[in-house]
Amino acid sequence: MKRILAVHAGPRAGWNTDRLIKEAAKGAESAGAQVEYIDLYRIGPFLGCRSCFACKRPESFGVCAYPDALSEVLEKIRQADGLILGSPNYLGNLSSGFRALYERLVFQSLTYNKETPCCNTHPIPVLLIMTSNCPEEGYEANGYTALLENYCKTLSAFVGPTQLLTCGNTLQVPDYSLYQWTLFDPEAKKLHHDETFSRYLEQAFSLGASL
Repeated sequence: MKRILAVHAGPRAGWNTDRLIKEAAKGAESAGAQVEYIDLYRIGPFLGCRSCFACKRPESFGVCAYPDALSEVLEKIRQADGLILGSPNYLGNLSSGFRALYERLVFQSLTYNKETPCCNTHPIPVLLIMTSNCPEEGYEANGYTALLENYCKTLSAFVGPTQLLTCGNTLQVPDYSLYQWTLFDPEAKKLHHDETFSRYLEQAFSLGASL
């Protein structure tokens, strides 16, 4: 049985990113996989790469050696047959939790050797999910397209072939009247969510099954 790891790299349980990840996990399970779900913001303290270079030394080559809450997550990814990884977009980039995991996941396999730049001998398929308040038609102008292309290129090179699912113009809160957010039309936001989010869930399920 294939083992898929689903990692939520956002802080909001039960919202857009979390729901899409869990739907992708259901898709993987429908295809016969065993899925483990990890909520990154609730596993305990962790940091990004500390540039200690332990992963470049013979005794711990290819393995991030820094001991914190990410250590077990990284080991589970190394043992998995597929990875579902999702994050919201905050201030033009993916979350700080995602970045910490991404740094340590990729850097442990980077050899600085031009003949064999990657030492990962167990590449696995990756589904990368990003949600954003920004509508998808604004991704190019806001630099999101280039950002995601870079993430997918790097993940494909050091973790495994990466597919992408984006969901834009998301509903941020259930009640916009609690905030003085004059930038948004709450009714339009709600209508867009009601009309489109089910389709994003269907895409997530299908992509999860394809893992």
